[in-house]
Amino acid sequence: MSTPTEFSFTDYQPYDFANRRHIGPSPAEMQEMLKVVGYGSLDALIDATVPKGIRQDAPLIWGAPMTEREALDRLREIANKNRTLVSLIGQGYYGTITPPVIQRNILENPAWYTAYTPYQPEISQGRLEALINYQTMVCDLTGLDVANASLLDEATAAAEAMAMAERVAKSKAKTFFVDENCHPQTIALIKTRAAPLGWQVLVGNPDEHLKANEVFGALFQYPGTYGHVRDFTALIAKLHENGAIATVAADPLALALLKSPGEMGADIAIGSTQRFGVPVGYGGPHAAYMAVKDAYKRSMPGRLVGVSVDARGNRAYRLSLQTREQHIRREKATSNICTAQVLLAVMASMYAVFHGPEGIKAIAQQVHRKAVLMAKGLEKLGYTVEPETFFDTITVDVGHMQGLILRAAVAEGVNLRKIDSTRIGISLDERTRPAALEAVWRAFGGHFRLADFESNSGSDWRLPKPLLRKSAYLTHPIFHMNRAESEMTRYIRRLSDRDLALDRAMIPLGSCTMKLNATAEMLPITWPEFSDIHPFVPADQALGYKEMLDDLAQKLCAVTGYDAFSMQPNSGAQGEYAGLLTIRNYHIASGNAHRDVCLIPTSAHGTNPASAQMVGMKVVVVKVTETGDIDMADFRAKAQEHAANLSCCMITYPSTHGVFEETVREICEITHSHGGQVYLDGANMNAMVGLARPGDIGSDVSHLNLHKTFCIPHGGGGPGMGPIGVKAHLAPHLPGHPETDGREGAVSAAPYGSASILPISWSYCLMMGGEGLTQATKVAILNANYIAARLSGAYDVLYTAENGRVAHECIIDTRPLSDSAGVSVDDVAKRLIDCGFHAPTMSWPVAGTLMIEPTESETKAEIDRFCEAMLAIREEARAIEDGRMDRTNNPLKNAPHTVEDLVGDWDRPYSREQACYPPGAFRVDKYWSPVNRVDNVYGDRNLICTCPPVESYAEAAE
Repeated sequence: MSTPTEFSFTDYQPYDFANRRHIGPSPAEMQEMLKVVGYGSLDALIDATVPKGIRQDAPLIWGAPMTEREALDRLREIANKNRTLVSLIGQGYYGTITPPVIQRNILENPAWYTAYTPYQPEISQGRLEALINYQTMVCDLTGLDVANASLLDEATAAAEAMAMAERVAKSKAKTFFVDENCHPQTIALIKTRAAPLGWQVLVGNPDEHLKANEVFGALFQYPGTYGHVRDFTALIAKLHENGAIATVAADPLALALLKSPGEMGADIAIGSTQRFGVPVGYGGPHAAYMAVKDAYKRSMPGRLVGVSVDARGNRAYRLSLQTREQHIRREKATSNICTAQVLLAVMASMYAVFHGPEGIKAIAQQVHRKAVLMAKGLEKLGYTVEPETFFDTITVDVGHMQGLILRAAVAEGVNLRKIDSTRIGISLDERTRPAALEAVWRAFGGHFRLADFESNSGSDWRLPKPLLRKSAYLTHPIFHMNRAESEMTRYIRRLSDRDLALDRAMIPLGSCTMKLNATAEMLPITWPEFSDIHPFVPADQALGYKEMLDDLAQKLCAVTGYDAFSMQPNSGAQGEYAGLLTIRNYHIASGNAHRDVCLIPTSAHGTNPASAQMVGMKVVVVKVTETGDIDMADFRAKAQEHAANLSCCMITYPSTHGVFEETVREICEITHSHGGQVYLDGANMNAMVGLARPGDIGSDVSHLNLHKTFCIPHGGGGPGMGPIGVKAHLAPHLPGHPETDGREGAVSAAPYGSASILPISWSYCLMMGGEGLTQATKVAILNANYIAARLSGAYDVLYTAENGRVAHECIIDTRPLSDSAGVSVDDVAKRLIDCGFHAPTMSWPVAGTLMIEPTESETKAEIDRFCEAMLAIREEARAIEDGRMDRTNNPLKNAPHTVEDLVGDWDRPYSREQACYPPGAFRVDKYWSPVNRVDNVYGDRNLICTCPPVESYAEAAE
């Protein structure tokens, strides 16, 4: 019998839960990896990789890292400072009920929220089908031909519609008309977007102020922000007579009962699908929609999912047409949008699948009935309710009683909308309970019961009869499936099984930082104290949000060296736009409005020149050297040439090529010496946190991709957050918002963008602490250099520093395989699917290459599995080079292989086992691509962007 080991507290070693959660390799594994890379310690590697001239002086410190329990307790404490009243404010944000089957199986499911943008269609078929459902839903409800796969928010969609109208209108006017009944935040954002481009915005009454021959387009709200429901057919006809474009911002729930924009003749319809099961979340994230007439589909911004076929002729989905056009057209791009709100669009589409047309119509009828009952009670009290006909929103002029009534309503637990000094707005929604109606009546001085007004007579309807909807919608069988929860759960599971997300395997995408989204960080976003707060509640009801936002901003300032942050931008591209707009506003305020030249190297992200164009800047391209660095001679010459008009330069650091450039401080000094500002793209901040601060290097503004470096998940292509940090002199010029500070310059519909996902980044900071964040950066650099070292010899690493080191990503050159074996970068990417991996970033920033970023979250075992797969692919290419494998009929050319390849005849000159089980692939838990290689050309030539005939849905529809 053994003697128990005596325990001594002097031997106690605390376990580092924070680092072991987010940092994949163990300390022992790091030592093994460092041997391969050629360094004795992690600090030695960092010293050799990160230039001494940019290293920050002091370590990143803000207290000890919290455990998961401590962080969640802190989040609970903060959440409890928010007050969750019943908000009947409306203005584009409404209470909605998220079906639990959707909340648990999509919003809270890592198979959905950790997926990447569906640029590799073969392993994104589940998301793409859900987005086809979304597009079909939008087309049906709006009565238009083609819808995109979502935009950032309703106000952004309206601004994109304005820009699209200017492009396609036959009118040469430079004025855009906006109905005064549009939501205030939409009007504010349209003004922001129009000003740099020289367009005039006229806001007014359409009947009095719209002169169709003097505008290139017009925007109408349907129903209006104050409740008005009117037919725009005649106004739209006048616009068309004068070559102008008509856009209608429509509530999709109202469209279940009302005539569609398409039936009025609208060219474009935009709006928000928030009330289709997506919580208000203090303003976001929510999926906006855009639908257009068929004639304008090739001018529509954002992503468009289409139907194609795979190598066997089976149906397959893919992104179509203009996807990522800004990376191709750069400063000539029509939009800088490179993302969407995929996770939220999926939720909205599943809400429609779950309820079907009958359910959606019933919800709309219930909402309208509540509004009618509300109006009846107020009328009995002697108030005049406007308008006479409405859907869910009414307006009441209460004169000097406004303040008293609003305070009384809050005391009853209800928020109402203060429109101006005398009017109150009330919007009813799916969540409104009878007690809320009775509480409002009490606030207005009445003590009624709901039963006093209920009846089933026709007088309960106050919709305009000429506008009642007669056309069908949601007719596709997918919206008529058996909606038993078992069937719904299985459908969602079937779709998720067709995708490859981070819950299955590493996604080694360069510049995209697909890192761990820890479960503990995700939990708070569905707490009611965060998810049920309307973005325009009184400030004292969101004190928890304010404390969190302020503390997160302080932490981000400490990380970056900036003096202030704006949380408003709700995507990285929108952050770029907001940062450049801040620079523009600074120059104007300084009397230098003529400064409009932006220097951008050819290696920059494609969104950079597109964003510069959107703020009215002239893009001057700077060359890069053969090593991928900015050509300093060319930079100096261009800065000197344009010194009189230089506004700024845009650089990415570390560079897009995955290297810490030694000349970054010099670039900043040259720019400043000629009167310009420095915009440092924060997409690669994952390689800098705790080691170097952009604000110390000399940059003036950066956006941070919180959905990358700070752990907000990609969600299959959105949501994201792109807050901007600035030095003190730029702080007064950050975006304003009409609902908070009354200033101009709004870039998002909500004051704090997609605020409900900010608890993810904040809790990440709390649990990691400054030391943990710094360690994460170091390990990200180690993992990238380990991959570069392991693949060296089989592949060339395209760009390195003078000592051979890379930053947090490396570019592998696969172009030689094209000449030697006829193997393209596409072939390598598709073969990786057989191995159970998502491909690295393909052909960017250099065509024919792969940009690999492993992130700190990945374990050595997973990185080794990836390296083994890449090395095996090189051996297959070598077999082609040596003549041991056919040049056109081989595993690389035929990848990915599916389960169908295991059955039937097999006439290929390699075995089924080699096809389906290459090195790196799991034998038991193998991921099977649901389709073979997708035919992109076929998809664009035969464009179908709504649900196709549904033989595959037969089971679900029975």
